[in-house]
Amino acid sequence: MSHRELYCDVCEGVAPFEAPPCVDGHGIDCPELVCTDCGAAVMIATFIAPVPRLAEGRRHRLARRAA
Repeated sequence: MSHRELYCDVCEGVAPFEAPPCVDGHGIDCPELVCTDCGAAVMIATFIAPVPRLAEGRRHRLARRAA
């Protein structure tokens, strides 16, 4: 089981959290965590967001101003 210290809303403080046995096959990277003090469960969600890029012409203008 994976152990992490996170803020627990129920305990109102930092507490150790652990990942329960994962039936989905995530292993230690399971997004579900349980507070070892009170048993409150949390889900850690990550997502990928595209990063906007500046247009080629605007990037050169910014570089010229800075120089």
